[in-house]
Amino acid sequence: MKQKKSSKDTTSNLFNRYVWLVDMIYRKGKITFEEINEYWLRSQLNLDGEDLPLRTFHNHRKAIEQMFDINIECDKRDGYTYYIENADDMKRGGVRSWLLNTFAVNNLINESHKLKNRILFEYIPSGRAYLTPLIEAMRDNLVVEISYQSYWRDTPSTFEIEPLCVKVFKQRWYVVAHNPEKQKRIYALDRIRQLRQTDQQFKYPPRFDPQDYFDGSFGIIVDEEYDIEQIRIKAYGNKSKYLRALPLHHTQKEVETTGEYAVFEYLLRPTYDFQQELLSHKNEIEILSPLWLREEMIADMKKMLEVYGK
Repeated sequence: MKQKKSSKDTTSNLFNRYVWLVDMIYRKGKITFEEINEYWLRSQLNLDGEDLPLRTFHNHRKAIEQMFDINIECDKRDGYTYYIENADDMKRGGVRSWLLNTFAVNNLINESHKLKNRILFEYIPSGRAYLTPLIEAMRDNLVVEISYQSYWRDTPSTFEIEPLCVKVFKQRWYVVAHNPEKQKRIYALDRIRQLRQTDQQFKYPPRFDPQDYFDGSFGIIVDEEYDIEQIRIKAYGNKSKYLRALPLHHTQKEVETTGEYAVFEYLLRPTYDFQQELLSHKNEIEILSPLWLREEMIADMKKMLEVYGK
């Protein structure tokens, strides 16, 4: 007879329990431990069907604070109810909002099996296998050994890295890490063939800020050969509405508006991935400045015409 798998067996389930707990308390505003336990008994994550031990709950609180910088506080004057400290900050984006938005939908689907075929997601092939052990390694500052198959090599290479942060961009997860030469490199998780946590700890660089590291970049490429420049584009017709709703970069400013077009301004490095993004909008946008970028885009378009003209 196949033995029932315990909810404590997998690291990924433990990760999901952390997010479930944050989501539950966040949505309820304030909630007692007894009420949390009642919801836990009905949760799909509770594979054992057992109560949530109070000690486990407090251990989860500590892990959530260390991993996500989210504090679950207790109001003893209000019947020992638990709440998220500074809950308003959860609405401002970043990893907290991503965790809640992602899990809230996943949890709803798990609770409503009939909806599974009616809710479609983008497939992110690199997220499942290595994201959780990498986050664990970042939490504990552990060196990890990876076997990495880049697009430019025929065989994978095995080496150790110090994971500093992770980022998702266009359906791919990436990890920023120190390579064996202590240089910052970005590795795509879908190019990792094997990953093993080691017992060796590293010192996280105190001056490294992941947000600042990517601040001048459009996506995942951080190329300091490109200076941060002021870039202006003209968006025609309804494209301006799309850009207002979903800005290309956090520095986006609308500096001119007419009935036919709008001009948007950015302050970033015009790296390869940003140029590819501009090309994807075809004739709905026009590069106004800098001049060198406009000319480079024209050259790329001519190359495209040559390909289609063969």
